[in-house]
Amino acid sequence: MIGIVVVSHSRPLAAEAVALASAMPGAADVTMAVAAGAPDGGLGTDPLAVVDAIVRADSPDGVVVLVDLGSALLASDMALELLSPAMAERVVVTPAPLVEGLVAAAVTAGGGGSRSDVLREATNALAGKKAHLASDDVPPPGAQAGGAAAASVGGTVRPGGGPGVAAVSAIVPVVGDHGIHARPAAVFVAEVRAWNADVRVRNVTTGSDWVPGGSLAGVTTLGAVKGHQLELEASGPDARQALYALVAQAEAGFGEGAGSVAAVVLAEPAPPAGGVPRAASPGYAVGPARHLRSAPVEIPAREAGTPAEHMARLTAAIDAVAGDLADLRAAALRTPGGVDTAIFDAHILLLRDPALLAQVTSQVEAGRSGAAAWNAVLGSLRAQFEAMDDAYLRARAVDVWGLAERVLRNLLGVGPATVTGKGILVAEDLDPGEAASVNSKVVTGIVLAAGSPTSHAAIVARSLGIPMVTGAGSQVLDLPEGTVLAIDGVAGTLTVNPSAAIVTDLKTKAKARRSALKAAAKAAREPAHLADDGPVVPVCANVGSVDDAIRAVSAGADGCGLVRTEFLFQDLRQPPTREAQVEVYRAIAAAMDGRRTVFRTLDAGGDKPIAYLPIPPEDNPFLGVRGLRLCLRYPEVFTDQLMALIEVARDFPVSIMFPMVADVRELREARILTARAAFRQGGSVPDHLKVGIMVEVPCVAMKAAAFAPTVDFFSVGTNDLTQYALAADRGNPAVAGLGDGLDPGVLALIKALTRSARGRASVSVCGELASDPAAAPVLVGLGVRSVSVAPPAIGEVKEAIRGWSRAEARALARRALTCPDAAAVRALLAAPRPVTGL
Repeated sequence: MIGIVVVSHSRPLAAEAVALASAMPGAADVTMAVAAGAPDGGLGTDPLAVVDAIVRADSPDGVVVLVDLGSALLASDMALELLSPAMAERVVVTPAPLVEGLVAAAVTAGGGGSRSDVLREATNALAGKKAHLASDDVPPPGAQAGGAAAASVGGTVRPGGGPGVAAVSAIVPVVGDHGIHARPAAVFVAEVRAWNADVRVRNVTTGSDWVPGGSLAGVTTLGAVKGHQLELEASGPDARQALYALVAQAEAGFGEGAGSVAAVVLAEPAPPAGGVPRAASPGYAVGPARHLRSAPVEIPAREAGTPAEHMARLTAAIDAVAGDLADLRAAALRTPGGVDTAIFDAHILLLRDPALLAQVTSQVEAGRSGAAAWNAVLGSLRAQFEAMDDAYLRARAVDVWGLAERVLRNLLGVGPATVTGKGILVAEDLDPGEAASVNSKVVTGIVLAAGSPTSHAAIVARSLGIPMVTGAGSQVLDLPEGTVLAIDGVAGTLTVNPSAAIVTDLKTKAKARRSALKAAAKAAREPAHLADDGPVVPVCANVGSVDDAIRAVSAGADGCGLVRTEFLFQDLRQPPTREAQVEVYRAIAAAMDGRRTVFRTLDAGGDKPIAYLPIPPEDNPFLGVRGLRLCLRYPEVFTDQLMALIEVARDFPVSIMFPMVADVRELREARILTARAAFRQGGSVPDHLKVGIMVEVPCVAMKAAAFAPTVDFFSVGTNDLTQYALAADRGNPAVAGLGDGLDPGVLALIKALTRSARGRASVSVCGELASDPAAAPVLVGLGVRSVSVAPPAIGEVKEAIRGWSRAEARALARRALTCPDAAAVRALLAAPRPVTGL
């Protein structure tokens, strides 16, 4: 970073000028040394003092010296003669005005500008003042004849985005009471310099010329006052991210007070009509569109044979599909990192469901063919899911029909859907079986017209490492076979017939991602220390079985932050015995090999019905009796589970976590039942047993202080917290763009929780957001002390944490909280690292 020296006849003047410059955004880390006043304390300058100041400010990047009056210039020249030739070569003296020049120099240096950048900005620092006074003898910095901006820090501005690069632009109002004076201009420039993008700006209201966004002198020439409209244009690799960040800064008045900004994006490349692509599985892919093609299934209403023969053929088809799913499950367990096998377990159970098979048998005995009966019963079940009020359950209709169709194809001898060659698979939607059957050597990426990031297909794609975007709209189904597509599964973008520049950019990102994943896998078993040698951030695993726990330890988990106990006995019609629970809980705890294991008590209801805990029909099961509410309605079943967990906790480091808590009274009742369970075993609650709650209801985050005295920890379930905070059912494609855990409102809830819990209870995150490596530094910056993720994400999340110091993570979190929406936060996180200290 460039060092700065201030040579002045007056020490108070120099000190105040440095104080002013240091208050500018990004300038606090700039070394500014003062050589001011005569040796006797009066007015004057001293060459030896200048030498000392240059030595203190010296940097390999160079030193810029600002002076006030003529003799200060002479003292600086003498000082240069006293320096070694090597040091003198790094120093340049500028005739820039002391105050304005120092502010411009400090902001430019703090933004990472070179010595020539700092010198130019300091020298042109009077341009804004001259423009305001209608002086027309000095053109705005960087302006050419014709009014186009010629250059900015970091490269040449390309009006319209330059060859092959689409520009994005926006118009924002100036909302600060005092307009764009020095400090707001410095905020603007600092934000521009944080991104790898060329940004230019003009005052639409006054009709000004374009000026480089990275030039403090240029931005101050705009003469922007409250109510004026600024047009921003950005191009380059981080254009979208830079624009989102600037719009967010504009909304905050560039540091001068919040306003309401209606930004109009003028030239952003539009997504395919009818949908807004959304990131569902990280990664990058470029290739030809390959549509999922299949022969139609024609179902005979009647066929020869007896009902028993029809059922025998249908049963054989069901057995074959169940066998295929079991094979996929076994293959998933062998996959590096593993796939969520609970999906396949649930589908096998559905195929074997006695109630469904009884309905099919009844229709076959009434004269229908096996195929027609299966189609009618599963079609009816699909319709029931589609008619449900809850959107997440509606989305499960895809899974039901995917299973139905697999059985019908097997039964009727119709081949499965296939693609014609290597490339990017394009489909309406995929069921988990189809997703798990994808050959990653053939399918390099997936684009779904429907679907959502919370679908089972998306979970499988993430586990297999295949980039995916969902919700792209039905128009993608009409793209000609072979159309070149480019998908960014991190930012959630789809580009049809991408330019050479976009292809190059994605290939560069893909190469960097492969290298990062390789490094992450190599260091997955090492602790995730913050970059400043700060405390370790434990990265634990979410598991649903003993196999998952074994995989988690192999993947480098520091512990288990979530055992989904409802998955362990979901196929039972009667509550599991206490002995059966002890057996499986002990096996999971033992598999974790001494690492702490957090068992979530039964989280039934909503999207997870359990046969042995019946729930009356509800208009909205996600807002009804679920989680801890349901357990408290079945105290004997709940107590059996607590007793089993306490028994295991006497031998292993175990924590108990209660789900879907909204009221302190619920927690107190659960704690009382826990104490009674221990008493019924003839003892007390083990000293090392920890008790915590899930934070899924927004009000809990806001009143965490009321819960803190009664818990050892909080664990944020971002899936439910997001859907409740944003009134957007997870899994509903119609509101998929809203239900994002990186929404600043959700992040603010997490921040409120960590602030209230500080020093009283620890805070972790165990929802889907925790498995997103890009989100890791934001969560750490918000005060989260540990995360629990899907086992395949452990190494990558650890590597993401290691790349940030706590101060940098906090700064990133502050920026994320000022973003206008989740898309802006994702753009912020998808961009290259911003300059430290901005």
